[in-house]
Amino acid sequence: MTTRRTRPAPRPPEGTPPRAELARQARAVLADAVRIAHWAAGTPGPGTTAPLAAHALERAATALELSPAQVRAGWDRARLAGLVELHGDTARPGWRLRAWDRDDSAVLRGWVALFDAWSLVHAAPEGIEAGAVAEAVEAVPQVLSLLQLSAGSVTVPALLDLLGQRVAELQEERCEVPLGPGRTAPAVSADQPATAGPARSADLNALLLDWALEGLAAVGALTLGQGHATLTPLGNWAVWVKLEQICVAAQSPAGNIEQSAADMLLGCARLTPGPARDEYRAWLAARTVGSAVAELLAVARGEDALLRGLAFEALRVVGGPAEPEVRAVLAEPSLRPYALLWLAEYEGNDPDDAQDVLSREEATWLWVDTAAAVADHGETGLLVRHLDSAVQGTVPALLDEVRAVGHPRTVQVLVALAAAHPDPALAKAVRRAAFQVHTGGA
Repeated sequence: MTTRRTRPAPRPPEGTPPRAELARQARAVLADAVRIAHWAAGTPGPGTTAPLAAHALERAATALELSPAQVRAGWDRARLAGLVELHGDTARPGWRLRAWDRDDSAVLRGWVALFDAWSLVHAAPEGIEAGAVAEAVEAVPQVLSLLQLSAGSVTVPALLDLLGQRVAELQEERCEVPLGPGRTAPAVSADQPATAGPARSADLNALLLDWALEGLAAVGALTLGQGHATLTPLGNWAVWVKLEQICVAAQSPAGNIEQSAADMLLGCARLTPGPARDEYRAWLAARTVGSAVAELLAVARGEDALLRGLAFEALRVVGGPAEPEVRAVLAEPSLRPYALLWLAEYEGNDPDDAQDVLSREEATWLWVDTAAAVADHGETGLLVRHLDSAVQGTVPALLDEVRAVGHPRTVQVLVALAAAHPDPALAKAVRRAAFQVHTGGA
């Protein structure tokens, strides 16, 4: 038993409005998105397809007395904030839309999702290579931290200097060092945009900073003045929350913020669900959503069944932003049962009923995978009790279907179960099944 040192609940910076006022401001930012989401929810047929079809766009503009550009922008914001959810070619009302008028926490989470997606709300300038844009996006948290710590307006030149320093650090971390004496730059064709090099770096950084500030202003995170920028109360609160999450992670006993996904999940394996979710949130807060989801799915594809299950538990904490990637792995047999359960719970099914979405074969495959996790990391008693969770009513029926399902760990699981079970007759039957799978017999 370990004792975790706790600290008082952190308090927002002085002057931060109460949550009810922050939620009111978030509702104001997303007012058009909410109206469009309600319109789509109440419009059968073409109005609910995604992306919004041209004729539906015109109908929405007329019904809501908005311009087509406003409808398109509001539709994108509704999707990013989780007010509507995409299921194939159909958009359905998200749970946040149903809770919008009564749940301030749902509103703030929806706005934070939009805030995190600022680079999708405001398109990057044309003619700039994707790598330069990605570096700017990765450097923006430093800019936001400076704005938050300054507790007021900061001049654009100061922000530009910080952005340039952070981009240079990122390039150095990737060993993208400037050309030294005696080295020549590769030839650049006349029609190729010159987006790199000392002569253009300052102008390029200035262009990207302007884009980032405009994008953050578009989601209500900051306001722009003549040559300076200031965080809004919403933006100030959101940056403080993210910094606080990173501080919490840094103080965790396992130091999970610095760990790979696999090491982080192993560190959480013996935690109860609540503390484990806190660790997942802290680890996720220090990474972009895309990279975190990709790393978790890469771990899930590995050989360790325990990590596979834990990876999907962490993906439950990610929520909506992980849906496209989770849906994309349905074609992978080893991940399909986990992905089906994840999607069922995400779509609002009770976790106790989510198993109904699995076919008999998928449920059997998941039983073997879970047994493999128990055999590798659990106690023998757990493996015996795991028999009760099988969908088959009898051990002979379970063994028949386990042999047919083709899980790569079937033999090891059956051998471990035979060794652990106290009933000699049942253990003998399980050993016989393991031998048959091993030799390819019937």
